[in-house]
Amino acid sequence: MDLPSTLKKSEGYLPSTPPYAAHRSDSIQALWFLTGQLSASGIIRSLPIHSNPFTVGRRQDQHLCLELATVSAVHAEIADREGRLFVSDLGSTNGTYVNGRRIERSTELKENDIVQFASLPFRMRRQSSSFEACTLSRQLCDQALSLVQFDRLMNERAVTPYYQPLVDVHTLRVVGQEVLARSQIYGLEMPDAMFQAAAQLDLSVELSRMFRWEGIRCVASLPEPPMLFVNTHPCELTEPGLVESLQEIRKVSPRQPLVLEVHEAAATSASSMRELRRQLQDLNIQMAYDDFGAGRNRLIELIEVPPDYLKFDMGLIRNLEVSQPRQQLLASLFQLTRELNILTVAEGVEIAGEADACREVGFDLAQGFFYGRPAPAQQRV
Repeated sequence: MDLPSTLKKSEGYLPSTPPYAAHRSDSIQALWFLTGQLSASGIIRSLPIHSNPFTVGRRQDQHLCLELATVSAVHAEIADREGRLFVSDLGSTNGTYVNGRRIERSTELKENDIVQFASLPFRMRRQSSSFEACTLSRQLCDQALSLVQFDRLMNERAVTPYYQPLVDVHTLRVVGQEVLARSQIYGLEMPDAMFQAAAQLDLSVELSRMFRWEGIRCVASLPEPPMLFVNTHPCELTEPGLVESLQEIRKVSPRQPLVLEVHEAAATSASSMRELRRQLQDLNIQMAYDDFGAGRNRLIELIEVPPDYLKFDMGLIRNLEVSQPRQQLLASLFQLTRELNILTVAEGVEIAGEADACREVGFDLAQGFFYGRPAPAQQRV
């Protein structure tokens, strides 16, 4: 879709004079942008709010023309009022939204707010006029778009479950699959990007639960579903609802072998972990401590509430074949894990030398690129 002539010149750069300079002499002059897509499949654009008021609608004479059927001919306007930016709906059919809520009256806009015209969301961004750079940072655009797109990711449950095998280090037999996820939404393709956006919107817990559910749902119909290792977000250990979400999974998929992974940094209380362990046992779900050795080692919780699996962080595995001190450290820990009947897992094994070292020092299981990269269900299970 071509941009109207009023916007073609402005795409991707900063005009020399900011149209919305703050009125107070002690304020930093700033230029406001709407960052997003002009259609559901369009490219990223950062569009300066170059007029006061700045009108939005489907009609060609609007400052921002959105040629989408759900957008009204004259949909909304953004206006500067003494250095503060406000958006007003102009009687549109499908509404104007700020941070997910439909507005009924003029509403002030802040940096990073999401303003949505019908079904098209944009992120509010502000650039200081004192900057000499004229080109908007691509990283800034990508970050803004990922936040704009996150609502779509959640509403459409637009994640594709990926699975990475865990193998017996001695026989190389696949004993389980860790559930991961990917997305084809631009800017949110990988889990790190999804969780970065989720953190800014306080939706990390909801995203984590969606990963689990979609990963289990994808294999639930198999005659012999594989053992799945499913992750938790640290916030789930302090917020209500984790056990209830697992109970719902059990109602739908009672036969699915499951291991719930808890990051070792989140295991801060032996009493709370003991209660979680009891509840998981009631649901026939095993437990793993994940990323052991990445931060503070929770040896007390390990001894008082032993998990079924202990996953050692890849930082301990990297170049293990040439690190005698780490081999000795792991050997001493393995003596404790054996006494507690805990199975040990090496994470992030990438080369044959690391795989050989893991087998020699006594790991039970391992995962990593050496054994298999994450892949969709049809390639893994």
